[in-house]
Amino acid sequence: MSKPLTPDEETCVLRARYPDPAVCHGVVTHQFDVLQTRTHMMLTLATLTLTITGFSGPKIAASNVFSRYTMILGLVCVLGSIVMTLMGTLRIRWLTQIGGGAHGDALVDMIAYRNRKTRLFRVELTFLVIGLALYVSSVIAYMLVGI
Repeated sequence: MSKPLTPDEETCVLRARYPDPAVCHGVVTHQFDVLQTRTHMMLTLATLTLTITGFSGPKIAASNVFSRYTMILGLVCVLGSIVMTLMGTLRIRWLTQIGGGAHGDALVDMIAYRNRKTRLFRVELTFLVIGLALYVSSVIAYMLVGI
């Protein structure tokens, strides 16, 4: 697997591929749209987890100690993911506010900003996946042990 391009390198590649600056900006803008769509999917999964917990959570948690603690830890991770998402990836900074920084190239700064949001998205997704795995573990234990 090759090393990811730096924002400067990626800008050069984009400009070589698409000489029109508007097209380059459109490509990066579309990447933000993809990130936004995936973030909404994450929030939907997290919301479903919380909703299901409201209906069946107390019964599952009461079934055994393992289910109780994995459900608690899972919910903490899911809630942590939601908070990080609301404060991180969903935080708004308009691309038109990016002025080019020290090197004067707005496209480089847009790509760097996208990279920061992508890294943050990975952390949020990791917390969600861990939370869902723990949550599902509690449900599996409940199904195996029951009351």
